[in-house]
Amino acid sequence: MLYNAKNGTVPIDGTEMCYASFGHGKKVLAVLPGLSDGLATVSGKALILAPPYRDHFDEYTVYMFSRRNELPQGFTIRDMAADQARALKALGIEKADVMGVSQGGMIAQCIAADFPEIVDKLVLVVTAPRVNEISSKCVGYWIELAEKGDHKQIMIDTAEKSYTPEKLEKYRRVYPVLGRVGKPKSYDRFLVNARAILGFDATDEIKKIACPTLILGGGDDKIVGGEASRELNSLIPGSKLIMYPELGHALYEEAKDFYKQVFDFLDS
Repeated sequence: MLYNAKNGTVPIDGTEMCYASFGHGKKVLAVLPGLSDGLATVSGKALILAPPYRDHFDEYTVYMFSRRNELPQGFTIRDMAADQARALKALGIEKADVMGVSQGGMIAQCIAADFPEIVDKLVLVVTAPRVNEISSKCVGYWIELAEKGDHKQIMIDTAEKSYTPEKLEKYRRVYPVLGRVGKPKSYDRFLVNARAILGFDATDEIKKIACPTLILGGGDDKIVGGEASRELNSLIPGSKLIMYPELGHALYEEAKDFYKQVFDFLDS
């Protein structure tokens, strides 16, 4: 099977958590995506998601997890972390490296703080230890758009706040069709995810994170702010910080050495 790619689900409280996996190595890397997961899960996307990790398939099996399909109102980031811990255990994964991006990084922080026995090494990408003025304003605007069903503007605003001007030149060509592509039947799941961010503050809990931690941040991040990565670095004992001064929230796509930095850290 190409990339040993698989799509699966884990049952949780009468619903399911979708995951995609690829690779065949003994080490496990669990990847938690950002708020976009509220619009579309990883279901059926293993082959699409696998290529960036292919150079490491001999050493790692990578699992990319969505949040549960049906999210109760008022579900918190910490609730999502507990879900993720349950899902790993249900799959027989007793210990894993964990990488969280944006909101996924918030969940990853809580996993490392609340379930330290599960996490070997931690990678936090363009994320924050708490909601701040930048993220509150940004996510609050997306909530307003979702409540109006304005999918096109959600996608445009996300792109404008994520990418460098060079990358945006290419993306702006497809703006006219964005409202017709990928629009969910309901924004309920997205709204629960987004509101969880507005209530997030792990500044006290993450001080007890003891596993090796790598933080990657963008100096021009317009969604959580570059200072959020520096704050994480100051709060997590012994953590390593790599900043990309000219990049923003999509540095995981734009930084040419992103995956090298991640796996050099995981293999160290």
